[in-house]
Amino acid sequence: MGKIAFVFPGQGSQSVGMGKDIYESLPAARSLYEQADAKLGFSLSRLVFEGPDTELKQTANTQPALLTTSIALYEAFAAKGISPDYVAGHSLGEYSALTAAGVLTFEDAVATVRARGEFMEQAVPGGQGAMAAVLGGEREALAGLCADITQGGHLVELANVNCPGQIVVSGSKEGVAQIVERVKEIGAKRAIPLEVSGPFHSSLMKSAADRLGDKLAELTFKDARVPVVANVTARPVQQGHEISRLLVEQVYSPVLWADSVAWLISQGVDTFVELGPGSVLTGLIKKIDKSVRTFNVNGLESLEKTVEALRS
Repeated sequence: MGKIAFVFPGQGSQSVGMGKDIYESLPAARSLYEQADAKLGFSLSRLVFEGPDTELKQTANTQPALLTTSIALYEAFAAKGISPDYVAGHSLGEYSALTAAGVLTFEDAVATVRARGEFMEQAVPGGQGAMAAVLGGEREALAGLCADITQGGHLVELANVNCPGQIVVSGSKEGVAQIVERVKEIGAKRAIPLEVSGPFHSSLMKSAADRLGDKLAELTFKDARVPVVANVTARPVQQGHEISRLLVEQVYSPVLWADSVAWLISQGVDTFVELGPGSVLTGLIKKIDKSVRTFNVNGLESLEKTVEALRS
């Protein structure tokens, strides 16, 4: 039998009302939202379930909201007796993966991602940074175009290597604008500007990474119960001190999602369970390898169906 990986989504998967059915029906899930409210000092649960969407989309709110919902779904799923061989998460989702693997306590994780979101929002003045999704084209050619534009004085870098034919770039407003204008030079179809509050996963985030490093230094990182495939390296890590270092690098480094999934498949993983709202990662994994089984658990109904499918 093949191996199983649990994967956790990042920003962009959030929606008002996510997780409400498990909150209302499972005491353990309700407890997590209550812990988050108490730790953060405001009603995160009300924001998650009632909105408004504009407030939920703010990075400093999105990050703890997604983490809490993903871990509530994880706890409900794990209670069914299904455990992973590996865990991984996309950007913010890496914190959900680390919580699931026992590296961080839930309370430490939710407070940390709240701070991480604030640091990222504050790192670059509004309107000075941007991101865009590039569709089609080869990674090496796009990296070369980014280097060319950066050498011309407008920084732009690879930010998320999501799947073949989908790479997100990040950097200065001018640098990303030049990518959008010139992307057909490298054979890509087009580049779509993204609605984001900053140039995430670019070297413009180094000040946020420094502040996050100070925050992480205050925490206890345990060794992971199962290997966590890191965004920065696309390889497994289990030692707590190594995980802490990689989380700092992750803020200004590209998320190597396609590489991470490919590595997992090379290790015998043939089943991926996405735990969290939406189905973004499920879609990306299918574009990387159509032959693997994918499930996304984003509420009670999908949880029961996934459990049934995995047990049959």
